[in-house]
Amino acid sequence: MKYFYYPGCSLEHSAKEYDVSTRTLMRALGHELLDVADWTCCGASAADTTSRLLSIALPARNLALAQKSGVKADMLVPCSSCYLNLRRAADVLSRDPATADLVSRALADEGLSYAGGIRVRHLLDVLAKDIGADPVAAKVKRSLSGLRVVPYYGCQALRPFKDFDDPERPRSMEALIGATGAEVFEWSMGAKCCGAGLMTTKKELCLDLVADILDGAKGADCIVTVCPMCQMNLEASQKKISKMRGSALQISIVYLPQLLGFSLGLPKNDLRLDLNLALTGSFKGRLAAM
Repeated sequence: MKYFYYPGCSLEHSAKEYDVSTRTLMRALGHELLDVADWTCCGASAADTTSRLLSIALPARNLALAQKSGVKADMLVPCSSCYLNLRRAADVLSRDPATADLVSRALADEGLSYAGGIRVRHLLDVLAKDIGADPVAAKVKRSLSGLRVVPYYGCQALRPFKDFDDPERPRSMEALIGATGAEVFEWSMGAKCCGAGLMTTKKELCLDLVADILDGAKGADCIVTVCPMCQMNLEASQKKISKMRGSALQISIVYLPQLLGFSLGLPKNDLRLDLNLALTGSFKGRLAAM
């Protein structure tokens, strides 16, 4: 199956490992990703505070570029923030004629137009619904039996759009993790907010939120994420949080396509685990022995 692919800014820089492992995994599972030529930033979290119209027009431009190609396909988005912005823009343009007219006028300056119809999908949605656990299990070359894996979804992949999972009790990662032979670690923090951008504006509050998540994962071998912001927040401050809480709260954090790709025996250079900020020595030793 073919999908338009929108990596977004994070996956070109701070979350390069997410981009590389996503492309590698999708190729290994027999699916083609079509890069959107000349894509631009979706506005992230900044555009909406500046201008509502800008926050819709920026992602709409990327939808228009995909539609201009003439290919009929869904748009796959790994970054949860980008997914939310593109999904929101598609929703607003489909039900708000006044905003759609303003966006059309803005796009026309570049010779672009968007007629609707492109379905915006999160990577997890595609992996869970279009592909499913069985094709993953059929390609497993390294069983992850013995690993206790925590599925962490974050907020933006699940809210406000309930396209593929329950935002309060998400389960879509569990079958995929189980397909590798790993044990899904039972916990109640999978949909809790990590604080997102509050790490730069209200750091102490964000550190407390992250600390609760890390504490909830005690006893597991790794946390698996599907969001660059969540990944960064959970990875970057573990030493500080451990000192703050007076408890060892250091745990490996990996992206879902990295975990699945490792189990499928994909080349390590195509998973880029070397770029992850939080991989414990014991976790790396476990992987090396598999």
